[in-house]
Amino acid sequence: MTLHAPAEPHTSARPAARGPLSREILELLADDATSGAGAPEAAAAALALADDVVRDDDVQLSLFLLSSLHYGSLPDLPVAREWDLGLLAARRLLEDAFEAQLRREVPVPAQPEPTVDAVARLLFSLTAPTPGPSLARYVAKTASVAQLQEFLMHRSIYTLREADPHSWAVPRLTGRAKAAMMEIQFDEYGSGDPDRAHAGIFAATMRGAGLDDTYGAYVDAVPAVTLASLNMMSMFGLNRRLRGAIVGHLAAFEMTSSIPNKHYGDGFRRAGFGEDVTAYFDEHVEADAVHEQIAGRDLAGALAEDEPDLLPDILFGAAACLTVDGWAGDHILHAWQQGRSALREEWHERRTATD
Repeated sequence: MTLHAPAEPHTSARPAARGPLSREILELLADDATSGAGAPEAAAAALALADDVVRDDDVQLSLFLLSSLHYGSLPDLPVAREWDLGLLAARRLLEDAFEAQLRREVPVPAQPEPTVDAVARLLFSLTAPTPGPSLARYVAKTASVAQLQEFLMHRSIYTLREADPHSWAVPRLTGRAKAAMMEIQFDEYGSGDPDRAHAGIFAATMRGAGLDDTYGAYVDAVPAVTLASLNMMSMFGLNRRLRGAIVGHLAAFEMTSSIPNKHYGDGFRRAGFGEDVTAYFDEHVEADAVHEQIAGRDLAGALAEDEPDLLPDILFGAAACLTVDGWAGDHILHAWQQGRSALREEWHERRTATD
């Protein structure tokens, strides 16, 4: 098939700043000799100007950069900066404000009894498919090749690191929940076969669609709400006190994956893409139909039964997954329905200026 010209990647070592805070952090990451002692003050100043932390480009890019220090996911990040006290304090301030907004705005269901059966029933009810317009249905029936490429660019922010944010929870769990988490993660990382790791299969999808599979190539292209989806996972995973939330997030994530991925695969097939592109989505139709049972019962349900005090956060994490990913999906869908790109205008302007 003949592809539309792909969106040009931005593959510089680090993303471009989106405001004073991300500019300062980028400068600190470029200079090993400079202390990060001033970063908390800059973070506080940025938060004072942010009416909506979830959708604030400067805040979310800064949080993405600070979390990336722990993943090592971007090129040339200085290893010594991972435990810079100033940067850690700045990240804490940003996460506190981010979490506070999520706790205000995410609708969390009433708590069931802390038993495997009761928690699983609630989670399956919470994640049940709903009628009406959705990004997945639009991809299946309507999206153009250019829109499908945009979809992959948004998805690349998490999916090229698929499973990594949830894996922070492994040493923080015990017993049944830990075993269930490991069963899911073992599949995510290819069940011992590096060629079957889901992040690698997604990288092949990007290459097949004419895109750059380098992690971070499209950070500059995506809006704050897309970064917020990954930043939320990182926040839940990196904070031991939020281990219930990361478990709830993974449960909801797995329980809402199979049907949308079928739609995504159908959409790429409709546009003429081959198995090199659709294999990622087809893999998840089958794998996540199994994972949803493990995630709902053996992971989230068992954790709630073994540690009832974590049940509120399990439900919060599940609801936050659905809510924030819903916000991110709605951003893309609304842009496409209005006949415009779902990528940042600034990114398009830079591309035009360099053409």
